[in-house]
Amino acid sequence: MAVGARSGHDEPEDRPERDESPAGGAAVPPEGEGDTPGSDGDGGRPARRQRSFWLELPLLVGIALVLALLIKTFLVQAFSIPSDSMQNTLQRGDRVLVDKLTPWFGSEPERGEVVVFHDPGGWLEDTVTPEPNAVQKFLSFIGLMPSSEEKDLIKRVIAVGGDTVECKENGPVTVNGKSLDEKSFIFPGNTPCNDKPFGPIKVPDGRIFVMGDHRQNSLDSRYHQELPGQGTVSTDEVVGRAVVVAWPLGRWSTLPVPDTFDQPGLNAAAAMAPAALGVAGAVPLVLWRRRRLTAGRTAG
Repeated sequence: MAVGARSGHDEPEDRPERDESPAGGAAVPPEGEGDTPGSDGDGGRPARRQRSFWLELPLLVGIALVLALLIKTFLVQAFSIPSDSMQNTLQRGDRVLVDKLTPWFGSEPERGEVVVFHDPGGWLEDTVTPEPNAVQKFLSFIGLMPSSEEKDLIKRVIAVGGDTVECKENGPVTVNGKSLDEKSFIFPGNTPCNDKPFGPIKVPDGRIFVMGDHRQNSLDSRYHQELPGQGTVSTDEVVGRAVVVAWPLGRWSTLPVPDTFDQPGLNAAAAMAPAALGVAGAVPLVLWRRRRLTAGRTAG
């Protein structure tokens, strides 16, 4: 029999392969797809363990505090109303949000706005402020609660730099000769200025004249005329405009500018503009007419 010849029993062409799977029948993944211990299945790199929440918490708190500080410094800050001088627009204990962003872009207070400003000096010298505890100081520092140490005031802007403001007894407040209709915001039963008539006062450039809405309970610009600027406040002392009553929730409201401050002719510069334009237009006509008359006399 030749070597390599078949035996008398023919065998099938394809014999079944030997089962080389691990004991117990566990499946073996194809080559290159298995994970080695301590790897993440990608070239044998070590697996990245998820960081514990308690380890990330200090980082999250730190980021939140930094954001709160930036918002308080550049965007919005909460202030508490400590008195009744702005009733009924604002009540004692209200929390208002003050826009601090627009002053960074050169915007100045406008008539009718409710603004927060630092004590110009001498307005709150007799006011005692409570001593805050450490927690209150920290929350005030990051802007999560109003500061109790800073001596700030909140009033309504009545006149701005260049305006002439006046109020006689039993009369309305006038700005550049225009009477203000204050019924929509002045405290019910109050008079515009009978407790302290004033003026006329020419407001210097870069300053504002302010009054409280509760006129008979507000020591505002009228009561500090002996100070530099006749009781006006420098715009550099203005923190920002109060835009929203945020707390308590039942008193949530915006603080828009009353319509009386938008009446035509109130702006001193605008009131002067037609006259100035008229003079500017008349000068060339007068010169032209004089030349013609002079030329006619010379020719004659």
